[in-house]
Amino acid sequence: MTADKDWRAINRANWDERVDVHLKAPGYDLAPLRAGRGKLNAIEEAELGDVRGLEVLHLQCHFGADTLCLAQRGAMVTGLDFSEPAIAAARSLADDLGLADRVRFICADLYDAPSAVGRAASFDLVYVTWGATCWLPDIKRWAAIVAQFLKPGGRLYYADGHPSAYVFDNETKLADGMPGYFAPYFQREPLVMNDGFDYADPDARLVNATNVSWMHPLSGIVGGLIEAGLSLDWLHEHAQVPWQMFQVLVKRDDGDWHWPDKQWLPLALSLQASRR
Repeated sequence: MTADKDWRAINRANWDERVDVHLKAPGYDLAPLRAGRGKLNAIEEAELGDVRGLEVLHLQCHFGADTLCLAQRGAMVTGLDFSEPAIAAARSLADDLGLADRVRFICADLYDAPSAVGRAASFDLVYVTWGATCWLPDIKRWAAIVAQFLKPGGRLYYADGHPSAYVFDNETKLADGMPGYFAPYFQREPLVMNDGFDYADPDARLVNATNVSWMHPLSGIVGGLIEAGLSLDWLHEHAQVPWQMFQVLVKRDDGDWHWPDKQWLPLALSLQASRR
């Protein structure tokens, strides 16, 4: 991936195709949202807190399920994603749910967010969760964009797969079924994958199967936020994740996927950082 446009075009085609898959996938249950009782994943539910009355920016919002859940809880929310089909689906879903007056959906690349959302725009909360930053080559630029959009006293809530877990993969699993080594933790070159499987629907096979991602160590994520002027309030590590990251994981009553017995390594991280 030498040309800047290559990874964007490849990933956009991949995520454009995922929209129709996810709208009816078992991994995205929209029934509670349609009933007016939208739920976030277990980790966010335990950590995010009350969002009533807050102005929220949801970056890389996909088709807006979490965006609309936050709006149902009383926030005024702007959702941004680079996939036109995803944003079209989000707007349609907002109309169906009667939430169009509480949400604004913008189709733009993450790195174009300042101009797309408005350079003067500011928010109480920037919300970024699950499979977001691995698609971005420049984590420091992401952190600077997050910081730019926060009001004084505003906060970032971030939850995603743990960088140490991304070192491992199902394709190279060990004899006992545990995931095996996949990529170096400190790799900086892009990872180009050709994988037609979808995390939300095990039966789906994607035509646009190629995607490009990057490894970002924990120090890169936290250090980028601090360098951008934010203060780290807290950081949590979790032995669970909202999707079946590895085949050996088991789904529990909280809806998340956990190690079957001992907690082998962290699967997810979450943090809050504030603009003082």
